[in-house]
Amino acid sequence: MNWFPNYNYILASKSPRRQHLLQSLGIPFSIKVKEVDEVFPEGLSKTEIPVYLARLKADVFLPELAENDLLITADTIVSLDGEIIGKPGTRESAAEMLGKLSGKEHQVISGVCLSSVDKQIAFYSLTNVQFKKLSEEEIQYYISSFKPLDKAGAYGIQEWIGFIGITHIEGSFYNVMGLPVQQLYEEILRF
Repeated sequence: MNWFPNYNYILASKSPRRQHLLQSLGIPFSIKVKEVDEVFPEGLSKTEIPVYLARLKADVFLPELAENDLLITADTIVSLDGEIIGKPGTRESAAEMLGKLSGKEHQVISGVCLSSVDKQIAFYSLTNVQFKKLSEEEIQYYISSFKPLDKAGAYGIQEWIGFIGITHIEGSFYNVMGLPVQQLYEEILRF
C-alpha cells in the first residue's frame, strides 16, 4: 500500500543524508540538482532564512515542472546566539565552528519547500541541540576522521561527534540531519 499521493517526486538536493532520509520514508523519487547562489537578504529572522533558501532552490526548477511533479527542496542552518553558522569552507573553519558550539546550546533550523505547477508551500523545523564541552583533541579527531565541510555547523548528529558530544536535543532528530521527515510526511499528505 502506498501512503503517499500519486506524484512524480523530485528531490532537488545532492545531500546524501536528505536522499537517505527520503528513501527511508518510502517515497519513490528522482534527484535533480542545480547550483544556486545561497544568498539571502539582510534582516531575515533565523527561521525565515532556511525557508527563503528552500524557496530559492525551488524557483530555478519551476519553469520545468510537469503536471504531476512534486518538487522537494530544503536548506538547513545552525544558529548560535543569533549568529548564523553555515558550512565550513576549510578544516580550520570547521574547528572554529565546533569550538564555538562546544559547551553551548544552538538551534538547527531546516526550511522545506514543496512545489508543483500550481501550488507551493514552505515550512521550517527548529531543533535545540546541546553540546558538551568538547576537547581540542575530540574536535581534531572528528575533523580528520569524518567529513564536516559539507554540513551546517560542521557536524553530523549521526556521526561520532554526535555520539560523544550531544547531551540533549529538543525537537526533531532528523531535522538536525537535514530533513524533518515527520513534518515533511504530514505536509505531503496535506499538499
